[in-house]
Amino acid sequence: MILNVHPYSPQPRLIDSLIEIIKADGVIIYRTDTTYSFGCSIHSKKAMKRIYQIKQIDKKRPLTFICNDTKQFQEYTKGISTPVFRKIRSIVPGPYTFIFEGTKLVPKIMLTKRKTAGIRVPDHNVCLELVEELGNPIISTTATMPDRSIIYDPSLIHDEFQHDIDIVIDSGQVAGKPSSVIS
Repeated sequence: MILNVHPYSPQPRLIDSLIEIIKADGVIIYRTDTTYSFGCSIHSKKAMKRIYQIKQIDKKRPLTFICNDTKQFQEYTKGISTPVFRKIRSIVPGPYTFIFEGTKLVPKIMLTKRKTAGIRVPDHNVCLELVEELGNPIISTTATMPDRSIIYDPSLIHDEFQHDIDIVIDSGQVAGKPSSVIS
C-alpha cells in the first residue's frame, strides 16, 4: 500500500493511521531529508528482524535511528560535551548521522560492541512528526535495491517492496544523497 502524505504539512489523521501501523510491529518506508528509508519503532524487535531480512544484512550490523529534536537526541546518547552538543544543535535538523554511546533507552540490538549507535535528526516534517506522535525514535536505514542502489521514486520503491512491508509513505521524490556520518 502507498499513502500520500504532504511533505511540509503532514495530515494529522494520516500520521495517526501510520502510528497505529508502527505500534503493531509494522515496517514502513518513509522519506527523510536524504533518502527513503525503512522504519519501525526502536522497541519492536519483530519489525527490526523483518528489516534485516528485507535488506539481507547481517543482524550484527546495528541500525541507525532518528529522533525528532535535540532534546530526544540527548535522552538516547551519553558522553556529549557541552561544546559538541552546541555544535550539534546548530546543524540539526539536517543530513547528518552522529555516532555516540547510547543510553540504557537504546535497545541492545541497536548498539555496536562499543555500545555506540547512529542517531539522526533529519530535516523532513513527515518523519519528525512520526517520531513526535509515536513518542520514541524510529529506525532509519536506506531503502535500497538488492544490488544496494538507492531508489529515489516512492512508486518504484512500492513496486519493489510492496509484499515485504506494511506501507510506503509517498512524500515526493528525494535527491538521494546519503547523510554524512560524524563520529
